[in-house]
Amino acid sequence: QVQLVESGGGLVQPGGSLRLSCAASGFIFSSYDMSWVRQAPGKGPEWVSAINTGGGNIDYADSVKGRFTISRDNAKNTLYLQMNSLKPEDTALYYCARGREGDSDSWGQGTQVTVSS
Repeated sequence: QVQLVESGGGLVQPGGSLRLSCAASGFIFSSYDMSWVRQAPGKGPEWVSAINTGGGNIDYADSVKGRFTISRDNAKNTLYLQMNSLKPEDTALYYCARGREGDSDSWGQGTQVTVSS
């Protein structure tokens, strides 16, 4: 079955960086677009970024453009999200998702990112 396991979250000060990873298994990772989605307490999900199968077609939410970088390693079945210049408003549970916004069928359990001084 599809498994998506996120890691790399934690507590970081404003302006800091984190790198999230998502280990995928149970499906042919290289055949699927992948995304990162986040959900802050009391708010709905926000699509953060998406990447196509080959990594050449990437989209970002305006809220993270210029600060976050999505990437993937198809040989390692792993999706990444490099997050720089973190802000308190980036605090959320971050999920790895198979597919793109509106066309996603599986999410991981999430990894918590907290940005606070």
